[in-house]
Amino acid sequence: MKPSQSAELIRKEAATMIGLKWEGTFAEAGAGGIRKVQTEFKRRLHEIQNVIHPDELLGLSYHMTDTGFVHYVAVQVGNIATPSVPKGMVQLEVPAHDYAKCSHAKGQSIESSYNRIYAWIEEQGLHLLNDPLTHYEVYPMEQDPYDTEPEFTIFVPVMKGI
Repeated sequence: MKPSQSAELIRKEAATMIGLKWEGTFAEAGAGGIRKVQTEFKRRLHEIQNVIHPDELLGLSYHMTDTGFVHYVAVQVGNIATPSVPKGMVQLEVPAHDYAKCSHAKGQSIESSYNRIYAWIEEQGLHLLNDPLTHYEVYPMEQDPYDTEPEFTIFVPVMKGI
């Protein structure tokens, strides 16, 4: 197991994403619902034009719904006037934000990684952004969606002060 890495504050500019939408409960996500969407998205990746980081699979999670949450499996696309969105996929616009960033390595507890980043946010005097996007993860594109010990980077939108 790799030693845990501390979090850092970074700025990410606005970005356009194209991906597949998943909506469900945490139990459904834990049972592999999102992994199925990741597998389908990778199968259809060739349909998306102007992918900026073809080695990165993005997982964007949005506020809870009455029964669960909304998650998008996506890639970032270049700034083109009218991106071509393949049938059944959606285009997302993610505004520029400051983010708390933390790496999650194979063998670490995912819960511990999230606890660590939220504790770091509080220690730094930062505040969670009141935004529909609660967090997103960046996975290596070649990683198997069914890997029981995934590695990824966590990004949580934050703001300084109140």
